[in-house]
Amino acid sequence: MRSMKSRNEMIEAVRAEMPERRWTHTVGVMETAVVLAERFGADPVKAERAAILHDVAKYWPTSRMETIIREEGLPADLLQYDKELWHAPVGAFVAERDYGVTDPEVLDAIRYHTSGREGMTLMDKIVCLADYMEPGRDFPAVNKIREIAEYSVENALIAGFDSTIAYLLEQGRRVYPLTVMARNDLILFVRESGR
Repeated sequence: MRSMKSRNEMIEAVRAEMPERRWTHTVGVMETAVVLAERFGADPVKAERAAILHDVAKYWPTSRMETIIREEGLPADLLQYDKELWHAPVGAFVAERDYGVTDPEVLDAIRYHTSGREGMTLMDKIVCLADYMEPGRDFPAVNKIREIAEYSVENALIAGFDSTIAYLLEQGRRVYPLTVMARNDLILFVRESGR
């Protein structure tokens, strides 16, 4: 296991993996994740680290991602769904292998930032939500998501998942089951916690 790269080494290496406009998105996610972590009581350093690495594999050829999914025992059902989902679990694998990240909280936040999951940790929620609402994002529900995020990470994330699921339904595309399960779990969490 290699030692963990420094923040600046991570930034330099990740920036080289993507076009400039995606790097701008990553910077937005980093800044938003820190704000959300401070607002909702998570570790801002871990949130930023997960945000730096969240899209590290986004622009890899699909064949390279597929090879990692198959050879490293990542969830094979991913291969039956949109390739946009693949970079998250591949990114978590790469964060550990190439960047020396061993913190399960950071790795899971990278792994589930696209799909969500049942039992999302606060860190999972923050990185996923930061990805939805960073300042460069522009889609119909984004302002509503940002407004809700002022007071509830869970309700903002439900609005984000609703937006994604509605978009996929409109496009006649399949919805990854983990996303539906994540949404349902968040609704239950909000109802039971009174948030």
